[in-house]
Amino acid sequence: MLERLHEHITSELGQSSRTDTIFIVVAVIFNLVVLGINSAASGVAHASHDNGSGNVAADVVLAVFIVMTLLVNTIALAGLNVGRQTRGKLLSGLVTMYKDNQIDKYYDQSLISGYGTRYLLFGAVIIVLALTAIVIPLVIRIL
Repeated sequence: MLERLHEHITSELGQSSRTDTIFIVVAVIFNLVVLGINSAASGVAHASHDNGSGNVAADVVLAVFIVMTLLVNTIALAGLNVGRQTRGKLLSGLVTMYKDNQIDKYYDQSLISGYGTRYLLFGAVIIVLALTAIVIPLVIRIL
């Protein structure tokens, strides 16, 4: 029975890791695509403004993508937070199982804090890319 429980927990950890990877990859790709789209739209709007004509469509595109950037990145960060909590609970269960069977000396518990640091770094990357995808186009538009 313990073997089946161990397999189930490790399977859940693998699924959680794959889900976290999807959130991270989607957020990174989305931010890079939005950076390109918003930079182009900002350039068009800025050029139109310099010619004396406004380009409302480019400004609307910029605004919509800024809102979408905030939404997508908030969802990705929430997903990572749920993944972090899930991983913590699953690892806690594994450690308890290992202690109960006197094999906990084979699992370095400092790995658990390392996972927490990893989630913070993933979140930081997403936040930095989101800010870049918002700020750079605004700078192009304004200046």
